[in-house]
Amino acid sequence: MRTLDDLDVEGKRVLVRVDFNVPLDEDYRITDDARIQAALPTLRELREKGAARLLLLAHLGRPKGRDEKFSLRPAADRLAELLGTEVQLAPNLDDVPDGDVVMIENVRFFDGETKNDAQLAERYAALADVYVNDAFGAAHRAHASTEGVAHLLPSAAGRLLEREVSTLSAILEDPRRPLVAVVGGAKVTDKIGVLEAFLQRADSVLIGGAMCFPFFKAEGHDVGDSLCEEEGVEPARKVGGDEKLELPTDLVAGRAFAADTDVRELDGVDVPDGWMGLDIGAGTAERYAAAIAQAGTVFWNGPMGAFELAPFAAGTKAVAEAMAATDATTVIGGGDSAAALKQFGLADRVAHLSTGGGASLELIEGKELPGVKALT
Repeated sequence: MRTLDDLDVEGKRVLVRVDFNVPLDEDYRITDDARIQAALPTLRELREKGAARLLLLAHLGRPKGRDEKFSLRPAADRLAELLGTEVQLAPNLDDVPDGDVVMIENVRFFDGETKNDAQLAERYAALADVYVNDAFGAAHRAHASTEGVAHLLPSAAGRLLEREVSTLSAILEDPRRPLVAVVGGAKVTDKIGVLEAFLQRADSVLIGGAMCFPFFKAEGHDVGDSLCEEEGVEPARKVGGDEKLELPTDLVAGRAFAADTDVRELDGVDVPDGWMGLDIGAGTAERYAAAIAQAGTVFWNGPMGAFELAPFAAGTKAVAEAMAATDATTVIGGGDSAAALKQFGLADRVAHLSTGGGASLELIEGKELPGVKALT
């Protein structure tokens, strides 16, 4: 993969695809600027190397055409604060102002972006002399701003994309042993490829979250009113017999998905009718934390339960604290796991916090990321 070390940017206009798909509150204020912060090393290096100007491409949300609720204005303003320089916002590709740093408005406002339209990619390319992709969170999408334009200009990966790919690839190719994968979340079908990849390469795979219930159902256990993906039962049955795969042995259940519901600790995994399993139990949390403490490398994607509800946060918190305390190489695959670490104040206590949940999982599965392949 070509990197900034392979690209001459002095005196040139640099088109940079960044991932500024940040969360906003009801007043359109950014609630978490981590993705903007993550792009700063690349943007600063390009300026230090003498780039004539930076033109930034990014998306926000999934707008249906041009919708000002999805404007990148908040991101442009925040980037200006962080860079200490003016960042102008170009409303469209035909009205790009002069300036050292210019952000093009949400690329998903433009017809053909998500279809990787060749003419749109050519319009992007006409703005600059070279192209840098630093948007790992969008690298698994073959869009005009992530894949199409990379073939039309001298191109390379930014530092964030480079670090994400090298860190995640190292987990599969040469991890410190033991390699422990902690996989949670809601659906087995969303992560069956990841589970299969880790069952081949890891020393143990620890399962949590609602995705444990298809495994339990496949074994004949009662799941009560728990969230149990029916389409996941058969895939769970196929991999459930692997000796590397570990399931919860106790659970915390609630009458309803609410913070003020009745709570019941289950000594086992059969969930009574009228109850739903919402967290791993204390015994499972202790066992998972011990496995993390003894690991050489740990990859974590997906919470152990409904951590956003106080009565069901203990399992996810135990994993997060174990990740923060271990001497292992710790990698978080983005998404809700990253949100949990931030909720517990532990985000700065892990080795690598991925900015791309979907992209990180596809890379772990062994899939080719179009945005990365275009830079090789």
